Amino acid sequence: MTTNGGTRTPLYIAGTGTALPGDPVDNEQLDKAFGISAEWTDLFVGTRTRHFGWDLGTGEVLHTLADLCTEAADRAAASAGTGLQDLDFLVLATTTPDRLLPTTANEVADRLGLDHLPTYQIQAGCSGAVQALDLARALIASGHRTGLVVGGDVTARFLDPHRTPADLPAQELINYVLFGDGAGAAVVSAESEGEGIGLRALLHRFTGRGRQPGQIIDWDGPVRRTPGRTMLSEDYKAIEDSVPGLASEICWELLDTAGWTPDDLDFLLPPQLSARMTQRIVETIAVPAAREISCVVDTGNTGNALPLLQLDRLVRQMSSGERALAVVVESSKWIRAGLALEKHAEAEPNR
Repeated sequence: MTTNGGTRTPLYIAGTGTALPGDPVDNEQLDKAFGISAEWTDLFVGTRTRHFGWDLGTGEVLHTLADLCTEAADRAAASAGTGLQDLDFLVLATTTPDRLLPTTANEVADRLGLDHLPTYQIQAGCSGAVQALDLARALIASGHRTGLVVGGDVTARFLDPHRTPADLPAQELINYVLFGDGAGAAVVSAESEGEGIGLRALLHRFTGRGRQPGQIIDWDGPVRRTPGRTMLSEDYKAIEDSVPGLASEICWELLDTAGWTPDDLDFLLPPQLSARMTQRIVETIAVPAAREISCVVDTGNTGNALPLLQLDRLVRQMSSGERALAVVVESSKWIRAGLALEKHAEAEPNR
């Protein structure tokens, strides 16, 4: 097995599930709550709705990360037709765990009724779902047969319902319209079952040496022990300048590793920072024959959940023999990541 690139050990997506909290929050509701112009959001961000696990008016937390991840995991297991007792491991990726300890991964395992199996939690940004699949691939190679990969994020500690545009710097204000809450999950297997989507290549590579971070998330959120401490900031200009080119590089590297040409590609799952950014990225990658699988217009940027939300949409559209690339750029310290996926014309024999 290789850490990146082609996959010698088979890994298959057997089923997927997602969870989004509450009703969608549109730009007019954000405008009313925070005074952020709905017209500006429509024009410059392009996201129409997002979901929050907290009440927009009071800030009360109604859905925790563990709530969302458990719901998504249950749905993934049902989709795969896999009994929870048959899972050999659980890997959860997040930027925003409910607490430091116990880990959200172990809280989710407990709620699912899992016991006596290895659990892992990866602290990561948008590339966390790919990192989780990379770890799952290693666990499959070590002899495990079936496992659960979960990714999710929540914003409750980082978006303050009592702040207004007048007292928020631009690098913080942008996050109030970019982000939403959610979770996604996938059951992975050593054998071609369920959806029968095989992992053909995986890319996960740190490329941020010497570069300033494009995103910073402070550990303490709004509890500022240092005056002027910023809880969540985006260097949107740096992201806007860098991400489309990085996404194109990832696409071509995955195609090369999988041995595919652009004409072989049926679907493209592009990075999902915002709807407008996604549009720019798709234009830069320039594989017009591939159908785009995006969800950011409806969900906002859900961090670690996003690639799994896109994957959930993909499995419902993908036909036998079709191929897809999922492209992920993490701007926190610049990570290039992605997946090459193929749905089999017929189930492969067990290996």
